[in-house]
Amino acid sequence: MFGDDWLWMAVQWSPPYGERAGFDTSTTVMLLVTALVKAAFLWLILRAPLPGPLDRRARALRRLLYLAVAYALVLWYPIGLLPDAVDTAFQLALWAAIDVLYLLVIRWRSRLLRAAAAALFAVELAGMADQLLDDLDLPQVHWGEVVALGLMLGSAAATALTVVGQWRDGRWSRGTLIAGWASMGVYTLLIPLNLLAGQFPGGGLVLPVMLDAMGLVTTVWMAATARELPTENPVPDLPPARQRMIRVAVATVTVLPIIAMIHPEQAARLTYTGWSTDCYDRPSFGDLKPAQRDAVFLCVARGMDGGGPPMFPDSMSDQAILAYGRALCRAKDHDEQVAILTRAGSARPSWGVDPWDLVYVCPEIIGAAHPELLRSAEETQAANDAYIAEENAKCRDPWPRAKGVVQATAKYFLFVDGDPGYLVHDPGDEAAEEEDKLYSGDGLVTVGRNSALVGHIEDVSDLCLTVKAFRAAPPRRTAGWQQVEEVPIVSRTGRLTVPELDGGEVGAGAPMPNLAINGKGRYRLRVYVRIDAAGEEQHLVVVFPGASRKRLTLKP
Repeated sequence: MFGDDWLWMAVQWSPPYGERAGFDTSTTVMLLVTALVKAAFLWLILRAPLPGPLDRRARALRRLLYLAVAYALVLWYPIGLLPDAVDTAFQLALWAAIDVLYLLVIRWRSRLLRAAAAALFAVELAGMADQLLDDLDLPQVHWGEVVALGLMLGSAAATALTVVGQWRDGRWSRGTLIAGWASMGVYTLLIPLNLLAGQFPGGGLVLPVMLDAMGLVTTVWMAATARELPTENPVPDLPPARQRMIRVAVATVTVLPIIAMIHPEQAARLTYTGWSTDCYDRPSFGDLKPAQRDAVFLCVARGMDGGGPPMFPDSMSDQAILAYGRALCRAKDHDEQVAILTRAGSARPSWGVDPWDLVYVCPEIIGAAHPELLRSAEETQAANDAYIAEENAKCRDPWPRAKGVVQATAKYFLFVDGDPGYLVHDPGDEAAEEEDKLYSGDGLVTVGRNSALVGHIEDVSDLCLTVKAFRAAPPRRTAGWQQVEEVPIVSRTGRLTVPELDGGEVGAGAPMPNLAINGKGRYRLRVYVRIDAAGEEQHLVVVFPGASRKRLTLKP
């Protein structure tokens, strides 16, 4: 609502963004004039209501209008401390009731006028309802910038029709009608004046002060409307000529905001850019409503992930980008994609477009070849969990008879390309981060002071890993293994373990135990490696207390 900070602004002005520069003459004069204007507005708002009996509906309308005035002046602050959804729901309920009572209390003198006002009231309330859905994180109607402009113009038109209704009713004073027309003017001027606010030459302060004062005009009109709700005072019908003139004016005021909401399809729309805040998150396809999918593709197409150029030129319209996206879906191969992107003026045509980007504009095509891309985030997580559980089940304990104090068996997932292996380390030792950047040794196991890096003997993307901790050194049992090495390792905090997946792409697929069963101190780490009959690489990691610092190759 307007006039939220009227009291503070009437006394002083704080420069935006923490600036504390001194005021120039124009700003100082504007602050003084604004303080006087706001004082006059406040006097008009706080005038006592006119005496006289009111019927039930008029009495309810007066009370609700005064509640709206109180919200605009003071209640906005305590209600604003509550969740946004509470504030929006309060305003939606308040204005829904006021609009209904406007239709019932004002003598519109014309069914067409009343119907037009009801339609515009519905447009206003639809915008507030959409905001409430957004505050509740529920699916909402994404109006877009052009339609949002139409909604604002619709608010101005609704105000205009209400003032026309008051004028035709004949029971409100000329001052109240002037305040109503001024309120409509404020709605209309908000768009251009807000655009100028950041570019005003007087330090950017004069225009915001003016906007703040103008905001109270609507509050003055609401208070005057409530104050002058009168007793019964019939007014004779208007002459037919004047009725025809009013019908034309009503039709004009009603139709123009609707026309403003219609955008020619051939004109460029630039809904999202690479810097749009709505583009920071990229939801899964299955979590989107059909109406939201094009918006995500526009974000992707105009994004600059990794510092590279966007997929399409910044000046290209939404419609053109979506059309090129659907053409890319139908491309037979990468070369045809490159040709389409080149024709579109892309700065990176050789990159092509990945299926997980195109799925938003042509799910029926991409989903046929990549059904996993159609999943929601929940479905993707469930599928990943099922895959990891299935992979873990393929691994068996290679020493089933030698039970460790603690032990675990799981699939360990590596990077596909160039992963050196996995760590056995003390995750709580911050000093080890600097000390263990260089590992010594050129065998299967390379050692730092507080960790060991275990490699693999085949070019694999995953392997079966079993870890066991013993109180004393177990038998060596090297038969059946291709390589066996034993090295020293230290735990400074009383923990030794292997990294887990934990939402990432690399790590063990199941919880790994703490292998430092004696707490802080020195341990021996023995690693067994072999390739089984199925071609899978198996690792057995054994940890037990030991002070020796020797490195042993038990089976080269």
